[in-house]
Amino acid sequence: MRKLKVISFTLILLIIVLTGHTMFTSMAKEEENMATPYYKSIQIQSGDSLWQIADRYKEGSSMSTDAYIKTLKQMNGLKEDTIHAGQYLTVVYFQLD
Repeated sequence: MRKLKVISFTLILLIIVLTGHTMFTSMAKEEENMATPYYKSIQIQSGDSLWQIADRYKEGSSMSTDAYIKTLKQMNGLKEDTIHAGQYLTVVYFQLD
């Protein structure tokens, strides 16, 4: 009976260690693939829209176009989706390090 408990405990411990190692390795790989956000100011050109800007600058992030536009609007204090040529916006872009 005691031998069965020891074997059971050892198996459970082994499963926990392997699961933890797998999760840690997975998280480490995920962090390696994360892009670093950078910020810059751009001048809006005639014909530009928030959707075009999002498509241009969200590459490398996990954000959807809608999420990126929401972020742009928050960063720049925009209440509407309308932008005008000559206006400056701060945008976030992503690069792998």
